[in-house]
Amino acid sequence: MTRFLLRRLASMALAALALTVIVFALTNLQPNLEKLARTQASTRMSDAEVASWLARNGYDRPMLIRYSEWLGVVPAWRGEDGTGGRCNTDPAPRFCGVLQGNWGWSTRFQGEVSAILGDRLAATGRLMFWVMLVMIPAALTLGILAGMREGSRIDRALSTVAITTTATPEYVSGVLLIALLASTQAGLSPLLTDLGLIDRPTLFLGNARSAATEPTFWNLALPVATIALAGMGYIARMTRASMAEVMAQPYIRTARLKGLPFRDIVLRHALRNALIAPFTVIMLQFPWLLNGVVITEVLFSYPGFGWTLVEAAGNNDIDLLLACSVVAVVLVLATQLISDLGYVWLNPRIRVR
Repeated sequence: MTRFLLRRLASMALAALALTVIVFALTNLQPNLEKLARTQASTRMSDAEVASWLARNGYDRPMLIRYSEWLGVVPAWRGEDGTGGRCNTDPAPRFCGVLQGNWGWSTRFQGEVSAILGDRLAATGRLMFWVMLVMIPAALTLGILAGMREGSRIDRALSTVAITTTATPEYVSGVLLIALLASTQAGLSPLLTDLGLIDRPTLFLGNARSAATEPTFWNLALPVATIALAGMGYIARMTRASMAEVMAQPYIRTARLKGLPFRDIVLRHALRNALIAPFTVIMLQFPWLLNGVVITEVLFSYPGFGWTLVEAAGNNDIDLLLACSVVAVVLVLATQLISDLGYVWLNPRIRVR
């Protein structure tokens, strides 16, 4: 197991390093650097003035050198007067890169990238906590109920619900939920207000910006529901297929012939084996949910990781975009490792070397 973990950690480090090289190269293309110069200085700059600004700020040097400085493996660049660069402090450290804990300066939010990203990740973490708390139990329940009696009416009804939620993207379900539950002109909110059942304009809040600092059921319910609906269908279908396969095994038939209660058969004999495949799917949902987080946070104006990633890309915030990319890659690789370890724990027949 130790050799397996070391080998996986080494491959994760190499994969993260390779991705940072690719993202750094794409974000530091010449058109992006020229756009950065005009954004930070003046949109009316001439080409000569742009070239002068890039030279003064160290962007005219070879890309490999600037990447090594960003990573923190070579001394940081300083201007002719000894100032400027990534760590413009007194005294200035010789190395000032990611390995030293410096992620750079955000040109979009005018602050340290590490502080901004920390706040945004905390906001997204709170959102995803409630998403997983709603999505996983609901998906497992649907899948187990459908798989216990394959081909029954309950199975067909729940499978239809699962397929429908899976096929509906977040930007569609989010808009439908806003129109149905968070509109003062349409949906249920005007009807409930007229009947005196609610004392506020809408049943839920369609803008979740306030939920980042003061989350409540009113302002967080729709973003959570949007992401959960998109993810629960796939987990439910995988759970249903796994449960149906386990229920057809000979040892389950033997237990039923011995007269064991159906509830005990499901909970004590079938459930653990049926959860092996869904567990892997659940862990792999975390990288997939990044897409849903981006769409949902932009749709509901929730200032989390996905919203910050869009802002960084749209405003050519190079350091912040690089930091977001590193976080996304680490999350994908870490969840894959946890998925492998969990699969081994659930299925003792599997050995890792």
